This record gives sequence, C-alpha cells and structure tokens, in this order.
Amino acid sequence: MNQHDPAALYSDHLGVLMRRADEALARGGFDHLVVPSGTLHYQAFDDRDYPYAVNPLFKTWLPQTRLPCSWLVYTPGKRPTLVFYQPFDYWHVVPDAPSGWWVEHFDIHIIRKPEDALPLLPRDPARCAIIGEAQSALGGFVPNNPEAVIHYLDWYRAYKTPYEVALMRQAQVLAVRGHKAAEAAFRAGASEFGIHMAYCSAVGQDSNELPYGNIVALNEHAAVLHYTELGRVAPQPLRSFLIDAGASAHGYASDITRTYAAAGHDEFQALIDAVDTAQRKMCAAVRNGFDYKQLHVDAHLSLMGILKDFGVINVSPEAALATGVSAAFFPHGIGHLIGAQVHDVAGFAAGDHGGRVERPAGHPYLRMTRVLAPGMVVTIEPGLYFIDMLLDEVKQAGNAASVNWERVDFFRPYGGIRIEDEVLCTEGEADNLTRPVFAAA
Repeated sequence: MNQHDPAALYSDHLGVLMRRADEALARGGFDHLVVPSGTLHYQAFDDRDYPYAVNPLFKTWLPQTRLPCSWLVYTPGKRPTLVFYQPFDYWHVVPDAPSGWWVEHFDIHIIRKPEDALPLLPRDPARCAIIGEAQSALGGFVPNNPEAVIHYLDWYRAYKTPYEVALMRQAQVLAVRGHKAAEAAFRAGASEFGIHMAYCSAVGQDSNELPYGNIVALNEHAAVLHYTELGRVAPQPLRSFLIDAGASAHGYASDITRTYAAAGHDEFQALIDAVDTAQRKMCAAVRNGFDYKQLHVDAHLSLMGILKDFGVINVSPEAALATGVSAAFFPHGIGHLIGAQVHDVAGFAAGDHGGRVERPAGHPYLRMTRVLAPGMVVTIEPGLYFIDMLLDEVKQAGNAASVNWERVDFFRPYGGIRIEDEVLCTEGEADNLTRPVFAAA
C-alpha cells in the first residue's frame, strides 16, 4: 500500500472513523451520528453570502469541502449514508456528481431541495447525535452537539490516520510552492499585496480556499503577529519579510512560516539563522510522551539564550522567563494541533471524557497543553519580535535594566522573526513534514 496515496489509505481511515463513532454514540446513548455539512451565511442587510465553510467533522469523513446543505448519517453496523445536495440552479455552479475514491464506501442519495433530505434522515431525531451549527437545523433535526460524543470524537481527532497525514503532506507541497514564489517576489521588490498574489498564483488557491488569511509582512509590519493589511506599495528600503501562509488539500491544512532578510542586512540574517537552528531542535523534541507545555517553556529559554548572545537582553534566560521579560519578545505559544482545522480541536483536553489541562501560569496564548503521542501533528513556531507596547510593559514592570534598549532600537525596524514547520509525532524520531519539501524544492 502506498503510504502517501490518500486513495489507497481512505478505506482504513473510514474504518477508524466508524469505530470511533461507535464508541462515541455508545457513550452518549444515541443510535445515529448525523453531521450536516453546513449552510451559507448571509451578510446582514444584504443579499450576499459569506464564503462557505464546511463543517470540519463532515470533511474528515469524505473529501468534500464545497457541499452545503448535505448530510452525513452513520448508524453502527451499516454503511454511512451521504445525502448529497445538487440543486437545480442556473445562477451558480452546482456540485459535480459524486465521484472519486470515496464514493464506493457510501450509500449516496442526491437531492434537489434542502427539505428533500428529511425522508432520508433517521426516523427519530431524539436518537441522533447531531453535530453542527444551529443554522443547519432542518425540521426536527436541530444540532444538539452532545458533550459525551463531542469530547470523544474531538479527543481522537488529534490522532491522525495515515490518510490524513498523506493529505497534510500534499498541503505542504502546495504551500512550499507558494512560499518559494513569495520569497522570489520579495527579492524582486514586490509589495505585500504583490507577494500575496504571487503566493496564491503559485499555490493555485485564492482566499476562499486557503486555510487562513495570508500573513505577508514587510519590515516593521512583522511585529504585528496577525498582520493581514497587505500594503500596495513596497516600503523603502526593504529590510525584512515574514510570511505565514498555508494551503488546503481536500480540507486538510498546512501552516508554514518563514522569515527573510533583504540583501545586506547581515546581522538580522544572523538572528534569523540562530532562530532557525533553535527551531530545528524544537521540532526534533516532538517525541512520544513529551509534554507540549514543557516544549513551550524550553522554547522560551532557547530564544532568550539567542537574545542574550545578540546583546538584546542583559539577564540570563532563566531570569528573563521568571520576570516575564521573555513574554515581551515571544508573546505567543510554541504552536498547536493541526489537521482538518488550522487550530485543531481538543488542544486542552484532559481525556476523551472531557476536562481541561490549563496553560502554565504566565503563558495565556499557548494553544495546546497535551502530552505528545504518535499520530499527533503539531506546529512548532518560535518567534522573536520587537513590539513597542509589550516592551513598554517591561519598563512599567520595573524590568527595564534587563533589556539593552540600543539593541532593541537596532532590530525594531525589522519587526520580528517567526519560523514554523509541521511535525508528526511517531513512535520514534519526529517526522518533520515541512523541511523535506523545502529541501526538494
């Protein structure tokens, strides 16, 4: 079996989902799992809809991301059923007839009107775990999102099947193609908007298809963690470029960040190189049984060691961490689970019955607190930034002496650095999904 071919892996993947659903339904006391694909949302006081976003659980079962008003029904012991909405519509492009590697695994019913789904759904909605948003309600089928079912399904979504990993590898290839085009556009002097357009063209996806809005930041804009304004004119002089951008493959996401220095800005390039070396070591630390919270704390110490070496801070990494100085330079978490959602579910879950593992004190933006286990795919994205409002808080807290402000002034025009890969936890060494694709490109 080809371990990189989703079609060859799909049958086993579906079997895993069915076994998980069997247990989840038993825990919740339900007979059927019903998953609406979601509907269009209309803008207030207008007749335009927002871009459609499929129910994430729906797209884990089948590779369909543009199928509003459809329904997945699974009853233990039976083949899953797909109620496939294909309207008569000459205003819009309608979904193609079902085809592909997944079709043979479903009983498929095509409907022309949303209400035609009702006779095809289970007889008693009360016996159904209906997972979706309230707007998807149809007749008596109102999403109830039972906690016992969701806790179980979300917990195990963290453990990716080989099929899911294969799709995520495809998403890496697409995104790296865009990253290479974006770097070339930066080197050619393009604006943020121009770089963004080069990225989308190379990936072959627009803003409605990408898993999240591209972060394309030149110079000091890199100090804004989620900078998405996309300036139309390139600043002069060009000093630095940070891009955080991914791609989608049948609904599964990639999430990659790189930072570049313009030619002649050697000291900032040296700082990028130091973060890159540290980030590789953090990726290698993704091992079975390792606490992700500890990986985050270790990242703080590593990054503060870099700032100490570059003369930006005057205290030890341990002192910078203890006093909160490190959080001014590295204010976000080391990463998150990723899969069918960029920030995938159950990052704080204590177990498959629910519960929550809290973040370490002083680290409010960490997005995962679980212990790593085989099958988990996480991002590793350390960053160093020069953010005025956070640095002002360092002064107000009485820690100004911990920082060399002349060095801060030197690096401030570059904004910041972030480097991000996706890493699969295995039984052995970490499997970096991102680096080999850059190397091959």
